[in-house]
Amino acid sequence: MLGTRIGVYLAVGFVLLGCITPPTAAARILGILPSDGRSHYIIGVGLMRALLQAGHDVTIVSPYATPDTPPGRHRDIILPELGEPLDVQKPNHFEFKNTSNLMVLYLVYNEFGPFPSQAILNHPKMIELMESGERFDAVIVESFATEVLYGLAEHFGGHLIVFATFGASMWTSELVGTPYPYSYIPHTFLSFTNDMSFWQRFANALVGHLDKLYYRCVFLPKQEAMFHRYFPNAKLTFQQTLESVRLAFVNQHFSLSYPHPYAPNMVEIGGIQIQPPKKLPVDIQRYMDESSDGVIYFSMGSILKGRNFPEEKRAAFVNVFRGLKENVIWKYENDSLPNKPPNVLIKSWMPQSDILAHPKVKLFITHGGLLGTTESLYHGVPMVGIPIFGDQELNMARAEHAGYGVKLAYETLNEETISAAIKKVLTDPSFTERAQLISERYRDQPLGPAKTAVYWVEYVLRHGGAPQLQSPAVRLSFIEYNLLDVYAVMIAIALSVLIGMGAAIKALLRRLGIVNRVHHDSKRRKKNQ
Repeated sequence: MLGTRIGVYLAVGFVLLGCITPPTAAARILGILPSDGRSHYIIGVGLMRALLQAGHDVTIVSPYATPDTPPGRHRDIILPELGEPLDVQKPNHFEFKNTSNLMVLYLVYNEFGPFPSQAILNHPKMIELMESGERFDAVIVESFATEVLYGLAEHFGGHLIVFATFGASMWTSELVGTPYPYSYIPHTFLSFTNDMSFWQRFANALVGHLDKLYYRCVFLPKQEAMFHRYFPNAKLTFQQTLESVRLAFVNQHFSLSYPHPYAPNMVEIGGIQIQPPKKLPVDIQRYMDESSDGVIYFSMGSILKGRNFPEEKRAAFVNVFRGLKENVIWKYENDSLPNKPPNVLIKSWMPQSDILAHPKVKLFITHGGLLGTTESLYHGVPMVGIPIFGDQELNMARAEHAGYGVKLAYETLNEETISAAIKKVLTDPSFTERAQLISERYRDQPLGPAKTAVYWVEYVLRHGGAPQLQSPAVRLSFIEYNLLDVYAVMIAIALSVLIGMGAAIKALLRRLGIVNRVHHDSKRRKKNQ
C-alpha cells in the first residue's frame, strides 16, 4: 500500500516537473548600448540587469558603468568617449525646437546612429574584444539607426536580438516583419494619435512613406558600405544579417500607448527600467515628507537641461513656483538657481522613479520622453508636458488624448500659460484618476517586463534561434509584401477580360449590323421589283 502511494506521488511529481519550462543554462550574452543619451542607456541596462539577475553571464559595451548590478557574471567594457562631452561642449538641445521633426529624423539617420556605431567599431577596446576569439550565445543591440552593429552577432557566433527605446518604430518593425499601418499608427515623430482625421492620415502616410523611402534607398546603402568595411569576412550578406534578427524588444506597452499588430518575435517590455522603490536620499525624503500640500516634480530629462532654459522662460517657472502652495523638486543642473523660491528644491540628479513613487507627488512636469512618461504612469501621476523634439510630441499628444496630461507649447511658455497648465491638472481630479486607471492596467501583467524579456531571450536560446517565431515578411520584397505584382496581374486579367468582352461585343454588333443591312437591302430589292 505504501509502495503504491509512493509510486503515485512520484508519478505526479514527474508530471508536474514535465509541465515546468526546462531551465536554460547560464548563457553568455553581449549587450551593445551605443547611445550616449542616458534615457536610451537606462532602457538597455534595464534589459541587461534582468538577464544578470536571471543568472546569465553578461558583457556590456557602453559609455557608462553599469549601476545596481548583482555581483559576478558581469563585465563592463566602458567606452567613455561615447558618453556626454564636457558641459562646455554640450549643445543646447532646446534649439531642436526650432528644427523640423524631419530634420531631426535626418540627424538620427546621419549622425545620432552612425557616429556612435563607427566609434564603437573603431575603439581599441572593441577591436580587442573582436580579436579575442570570444563567443557569445546572444548579441543584443539597440535598434536606433545602428544596423551596421548587427554584424557583431555573426562575428561572435550569437543570435541577434535588438531593443528599441522608441517603441515599435518603423525601422524596428521592418526588421521582424511587423505591419505598420499608417491608417491608425502615428509616425514616431508626429504629434498624432490613433484617431486621425483624413488630413492627419494623409500627412502620416506621406511622412511614413518618405521616411521608408529614405531609409531603404539612402540610409541602408550607407550602412551596408560600413558593414562591408568592418565585417569583410562575414558569411552573411548585409540583407541576410537584417533578416537574422531573432527577437525585437520594444519600450512600450499597449496600456500606455496604442495596440500594435506585432509579429510573434516582437515583444513589449515598456518600463523594464523601473525597479521597486528604493529609500530616497535623506534630504529629499525629509523634504517630501514635510510637504503638507504635496509635491510637484519637474525634470526635462537627461539630454535636455533645465539650466539651458532661456532666462525669461526659467524666470517664468520660478515666479509661478513661488506662488504655489505645493513644494517643487526641480532637476536643475547648476548649484544655484537665480531668485530660487523657498518652496523649490534643486538637484542636478534625481532618483526619478523613486520620487514619483512617493504618495505626496501630485504632478510631474516633463519634456514628454518615453522613459519619464512611462514611470509617471506606472506610479499613477498626471503630467504637464513640454515636448521639444523626437517622440516627445507623440507622447504628449497621447497624454492629452487619454486624459492624463496637458501639453504646454515651448514657444508660448510664460507665467500665464505655465500657471494655467499646472492649475488645470491640479484642480481637475480626472487627470489623476485617469493616470491611476492606466497604472492599474499597466501593472496587470502576468510576468512584468523584466521576467518577460528574460523568458523570451531564454526561449530563443532554448530553441536554436526560434525560427518558428519569424515572420516570412522579412524575406519579401516591397513589391511582394504589398502584393503589387499580384494586383498588377489582377488588373491585367481584368483589363484583358474587359478588352476581350469589348472586342466580342464589337464583333457581334458588327455582325448584327451586316445581317441587318443584308436584310434591309433584300426588302428594298423586293419592293422595287
